[in-house]
Amino acid sequence: MARFDLRFKTSVAKDLRGIPKADVSRILRRIESLRDEPRGPGSEKLAGPAELYRVRQGAWRIVYSIHDAQVIVEVVKVGHRAQVYRTV
Repeated sequence: MARFDLRFKTSVAKDLRGIPKADVSRILRRIESLRDEPRGPGSEKLAGPAELYRVRQGAWRIVYSIHDAQVIVEVVKVGHRAQVYRTV
């Protein structure tokens, strides 16, 4: 299977600024694991018109889209589980 490229929306950098550094390192490791298996264990498709997926990392959620034709995973939003779905 092809290894996916990672892309980030510019707003993700702002999302990560408000998260404790220890959690950010775990979140980035989890994002890196999406290169090999974007639909792997723990990945769930979100309901709605957009083709979005999410994975959990502790109390944090990583929302992303998968572009199979271009072999790209685009991280759309990172946030606390109580607030991340409000703006997606």
